[in-house]
Amino acid sequence: QVQLVESGGGLVRPGESLRLSCKVSGRFVSVNAMNWYRQAPGNEREWVATMPAGGTTDYADSVKGRFTISRDNIKNTVYLQMNNLQPEDTGVYYCYMSLSDTWGQGTRVTVSS
Repeated sequence: QVQLVESGGGLVRPGESLRLSCKVSGRFVSVNAMNWYRQAPGNEREWVATMPAGGTTDYADSVKGRFTISRDNIKNTVYLQMNNLQPEDTGVYYCYMSLSDTWGQGTRVTVSS
Protein backbone atom coordinates (compact mmCIF):
# COMPACT_ATOMS: atom_id res chain seq x y z
CA GLN A 1 0.00 0.00 0.00
CA VAL A 2 1.38 3.36 -1.04
CA GLN A 3 1.22 6.24 1.43
CA LEU A 4 2.32 9.84 1.06
CA VAL A 5 2.59 12.09 4.12
CA GLU A 6 3.28 15.79 3.67
CA SER A 7 4.69 18.12 6.30
CA GLY A 8 6.36 21.49 6.59
CA GLY A 9 3.53 23.89 5.96
CA GLY A 10 2.90 26.94 8.08
CA LEU A 11 2.34 30.67 8.24
CA VAL A 12 5.04 32.89 6.77
CA ARG A 13 5.40 36.49 5.66
CA PRO A 14 5.84 37.52 2.01
CA GLY A 15 9.41 37.00 0.88
CA GLU A 16 10.09 34.18 3.33
CA SER A 17 10.77 30.53 2.58
CA LEU A 18 9.41 27.11 3.49
CA ARG A 19 10.44 23.57 2.66
CA LEU A 20 7.70 20.99 2.30
CA SER A 21 8.39 17.29 2.69
CA CYS A 22 6.55 14.27 1.31
CA LYS A 23 7.51 11.01 3.00
CA VAL A 24 6.66 8.03 0.81
CA SER A 25 6.10 4.45 1.84
CA GLY A 26 5.22 1.47 -0.30
CA ARG A 27 7.14 2.57 -3.42
CA PHE A 28 10.53 4.08 -4.15
CA VAL A 29 10.63 7.73 -5.13
CA SER A 30 13.75 7.06 -7.18
CA VAL A 31 11.76 5.16 -9.83
CA ASN A 32 8.50 7.06 -9.74
CA ALA A 33 7.43 10.42 -11.06
CA MET A 34 6.57 12.65 -8.12
CA ASN A 35 4.53 15.81 -8.21
CA TRP A 36 3.38 18.71 -6.09
CA TYR A 37 -0.01 20.32 -6.50
CA ARG A 38 -1.75 23.07 -4.57
CA GLN A 39 -5.26 24.27 -3.99
CA ALA A 40 -6.04 27.82 -3.00
CA PRO A 41 -9.28 28.61 -1.17
CA GLY A 42 -12.15 28.60 -3.66
CA ASN A 43 -9.97 27.40 -6.51
CA GLU A 44 -9.37 24.11 -8.25
CA ARG A 45 -6.28 22.07 -7.50
CA GLU A 46 -3.39 23.13 -9.74
CA TRP A 47 -0.14 21.51 -10.70
CA VAL A 48 3.03 23.05 -9.25
CA ALA A 49 6.03 20.84 -10.05
CA THR A 50 7.10 17.43 -11.30
CA MET A 51 10.21 15.37 -10.79
CA PRO A 52 10.21 12.42 -13.21
CA ALA A 53 12.04 9.20 -12.44
CA GLY A 54 14.51 10.26 -15.11
CA GLY A 55 14.89 13.51 -16.95
CA THR A 56 14.47 17.10 -15.94
CA THR A 57 12.14 18.71 -13.47
CA ASP A 58 9.30 20.92 -14.60
CA TYR A 59 7.47 23.79 -12.95
CA ALA A 60 4.35 25.87 -13.37
CA ASP A 61 5.18 29.31 -14.71
CA SER A 62 3.86 30.91 -11.53
CA VAL A 63 6.56 29.25 -9.39
CA LYS A 64 9.44 28.90 -11.86
CA GLY A 65 12.62 30.38 -10.41
CA ARG A 66 11.24 30.39 -6.86
CA PHE A 67 10.35 26.75 -6.13
CA THR A 68 12.59 23.70 -6.39
CA ILE A 69 11.49 20.06 -6.29
CA SER A 70 14.01 17.47 -5.16
CA ARG A 71 14.19 14.01 -3.65
CA ASP A 72 16.26 12.05 -1.18
CA ASN A 73 16.33 8.43 -2.29
CA ILE A 74 17.72 7.21 1.02
CA LYS A 75 14.96 8.87 3.02
CA ASN A 76 12.44 8.07 0.25
CA THR A 77 11.21 11.62 0.54
CA VAL A 78 10.37 14.36 -1.94
CA TYR A 79 10.80 18.02 -1.10
CA LEU A 80 9.49 21.33 -2.35
CA GLN A 81 11.72 24.26 -1.47
CA MET A 82 9.68 27.44 -1.76
CA ASN A 83 11.49 30.77 -1.74
CA ASN A 84 10.22 34.32 -1.98
CA LEU A 85 6.73 33.22 -1.05
CA GLN A 86 3.86 35.51 -1.97
CA PRO A 87 0.25 35.71 -0.79
CA GLU A 88 -0.88 34.04 -4.01
CA ASP A 89 1.08 30.96 -2.97
CA THR A 90 -1.34 30.40 -0.11
CA GLY A 91 -3.13 27.08 -0.21
CA VAL A 92 -3.01 23.42 0.67
CA TYR A 93 -0.07 21.66 -0.94
CA TYR A 94 -0.39 18.03 -1.97
CA CYS A 95 2.13 15.43 -2.98
CA TYR A 96 1.07 13.07 -5.78
CA MET A 97 2.60 9.87 -7.15
CA SER A 98 1.57 9.45 -10.77
CA LEU A 99 1.99 5.71 -11.30
CA SER A 100 -0.04 4.65 -8.28
CA ASP A 101 -2.44 7.61 -8.53
CA THR A 102 -1.89 8.32 -4.84
CA TRP A 103 -2.35 11.65 -3.05
CA GLY A 104 -1.14 12.76 0.33
CA GLN A 105 -3.41 14.46 2.85
CA GLY A 106 -1.95 17.90 2.18
CA THR A 107 -0.13 20.52 4.21
CA ARG A 108 -1.36 24.11 4.53
CA VAL A 109 0.75 27.09 3.54
CA THR A 110 -0.36 30.59 4.41
CA VAL A 111 1.56 33.64 3.22
CA SER A 112 0.41 36.82 4.90
CA SER A 113 1.84 39.97 6.37
